Amino acid sequence: MALKDIIKNIVNPEKSEVDEFLTRFPNKVGSYGYDPWGFNINGIKPFVGAGKFFYENFFRVETLGLENIPPSGRCLIIANHSGQLPIDATMLGYAIVTNKYGPRAPKGMYERFIPKLPFFSSMFSQWGGTVGDPDNCIKMLQNDEAVIVFPEGARGISKPFKKRYQLQRFGLGFMHMALQTKSPIIPVGMVGFEESMINFGNMDYIQRLIKFPAAPMLIPFVFPTKVIINIGKPMYFEGDSSREYQVQAMVNDVKREIERLIDEGKEKRKSIFG
Repeated sequence: MALKDIIKNIVNPEKSEVDEFLTRFPNKVGSYGYDPWGFNINGIKPFVGAGKFFYENFFRVETLGLENIPPSGRCLIIANHSGQLPIDATMLGYAIVTNKYGPRAPKGMYERFIPKLPFFSSMFSQWGGTVGDPDNCIKMLQNDEAVIVFPEGARGISKPFKKRYQLQRFGLGFMHMALQTKSPIIPVGMVGFEESMINFGNMDYIQRLIKFPAAPMLIPFVFPTKVIINIGKPMYFEGDSSREYQVQAMVNDVKREIERLIDEGKEKRKSIFG
């Protein structure tokens, strides 16, 4: 897809090539095309249209294990976070939306500062994003949604380049929600986004001034790195969520599996750009 086609799909999505795809796309929207969390079937047209270029041509994404994403029913998709911008979430979302084994619109949990940003808040909501609130997530899982969570949070996207592929601390919240809703966890290891933007460190003073989760020192350019998305088999957990040491042990199991998936992706990738 050429650049002019990307622009056309964003500016005038109703005439884009994704129309036919979306007429066959399974969704749970009301008569006006929205679901209770703001997802809009027409709103994802530019996402699918522009995503095709970045997925197939810019990052040349290779996604393994898409058959492990259930075509229906609740699940928590847990992935490593990297790349400074939410490009990793966007490409993972595109892979799931266009999954040949069963396309579906996953819900993404974003940081609480996103609703303060004009335009982006509405856009992300229409694409399936929502504030990373536990009550929100539980309600979505109870509605049999697929929910993407990055348990590293801002720690994952703000780490410097020298710490690439070193998973940061995982929050425990996703495991509490999985246990409460009896949701399977789908682990995902992504390789390539760590090198797409070069971060030399965090500007702590600027971060405090603008009150954002991070203020990284970046090379202002997104590199067309080769991306591997490696999706693992569902993981099922049972136990007492009130016992934090048990929850921590389960989270560690998920973290180790994601590390394994990342290592597999690094071995499969021949070079950063190929």
